[in-house]
Amino acid sequence: MAPSKPSTKSAEDFLSFVNASPTPFHAVQNAKQRLEAAGFKQIKERDAWSSILHPGGKYYMTRNTSTICAFAIGAKWRSGNPIAMIGAHTDSPCLRIKPVSKKQSDGFLQVGVETYGGGLWHTWFDRDLSIAGRAMCKMDDGSFVQKLVKIDRPIMRIPTLAIHFGRQDNFEFNKETQLYPIAGLVAAELNRQGKAPGDVKKDNEEREDSENNFHPLKTPTERHHPYIVEMIADEAGVSTAQIVDFEMVLYDTQKSCLGGLNNELIFSARLDNLMMSYCSTMGIISSLEDPKALDNESSIRLISLFDHEEIGSQTAQGADSNLLPAVIRRLSVLPSAESSPSDSDASYEKVHADADTATAYEQTLSTSFLISADMAHSVHPNYPAKYDSEHRPEMNGGTVVKINANARYATNSPGIVLLQEMARRAKKASYVSSAELAKAASGVPLQLFVVRNDCPCGSTIGPMLSAALGARTLDLGNPQLSMHSIRETGGAHDVEHA
Repeated sequence: MAPSKPSTKSAEDFLSFVNASPTPFHAVQNAKQRLEAAGFKQIKERDAWSSILHPGGKYYMTRNTSTICAFAIGAKWRSGNPIAMIGAHTDSPCLRIKPVSKKQSDGFLQVGVETYGGGLWHTWFDRDLSIAGRAMCKMDDGSFVQKLVKIDRPIMRIPTLAIHFGRQDNFEFNKETQLYPIAGLVAAELNRQGKAPGDVKKDNEEREDSENNFHPLKTPTERHHPYIVEMIADEAGVSTAQIVDFEMVLYDTQKSCLGGLNNELIFSARLDNLMMSYCSTMGIISSLEDPKALDNESSIRLISLFDHEEIGSQTAQGADSNLLPAVIRRLSVLPSAESSPSDSDASYEKVHADADTATAYEQTLSTSFLISADMAHSVHPNYPAKYDSEHRPEMNGGTVVKINANARYATNSPGIVLLQEMARRAKKASYVSSAELAKAASGVPLQLFVVRNDCPCGSTIGPMLSAALGARTLDLGNPQLSMHSIRETGGAHDVEHA
């Protein structure tokens, strides 16, 4: 009898998520849609949560529309009880269009871009690129509205220099002068507009002479190639004149897909860290599939997907902001479902409630647990010497627990013990990586990773959040190759493992 074929259902669902999420704004929007379909309700930071949140409820909030925090409150919640948390991030290294991006040289239209994060920028050469992001639009009623934009066709490319002009053992280039993509030909754009070369200067002079429309900054069509602004406006469903400003990044138009002889691999952009953002989102959703899942729950289940991890997290929407501490503080003092005393006992109960909630935040943090979910390194078959001989994670071998003696990761032994117990009880995956697991009725595999002493170690949001909160924290992530490349490789079955 032939062995059963492992399922790729989770991997395929992840592919639909990552293909629809070229930016953190899109990733949060897609997470929102999945959460709302599962019954989560949106709340605002500016609202008073005490009158909105109730035990047994499911809620989410966003900040800057690029960071999202979702949580489900157990029906038996009491102030000071623990919160089970997962933290991940929505951003990836990319090229962002500069505020003034209009460039042209030697008959080519070019676009000025700025590097975001620590990307492997040589991998961005000779790729079919497009743009995505958010546009701020002024509507007919005078209000300003954010519109998401994703142009689904290749419009830019960063061409390499032909080998005949200079052979290089190491591909080197200047990020400021040689990383600008071409977006077309000057002659073709003038022909589209029905203009001659001299008309461009004339148009600029006419705009400068106009006294009726004062703009503190140059308009988007002056700062960027007009056709790019037109494409953004068309995608946003507004006129070009309604585009006030935008934040756009470049992305690879090649779709993420399954790969490998047996479809056991994923070839994709932004695995770091949309895979763990996806797994976090679907993890909290799947844990609540049973309508009675929260009936006997005395804690809160929470995920927080942050922006700006790749640039240090020290922003209003980053993990080093006040976002998660503020959310936890507000949740820690939520009253239980039973805390509705009669009028005669109201004053007595209030005195004791105030005493309890005064330290509820500290009580909650002392018993809470945080998982920092960020992608890990798989062993590389072409560079085996870069890995410690006893710590060589394999794709589809299970989620990787990341450890570092210098606290670049927040993992410690009590956290490992707790995670092992969770993995032992987890639903068995369709992909079986060992004979021992094949015999077990439940459980998913885990792996360990420690960087070599003679290699630098990256970090995550784990250490900064564990320091800010004081909660026990563990760093983990699925193994991948080519981290920070425009095209990365991961294991298809590790989506299910996580």
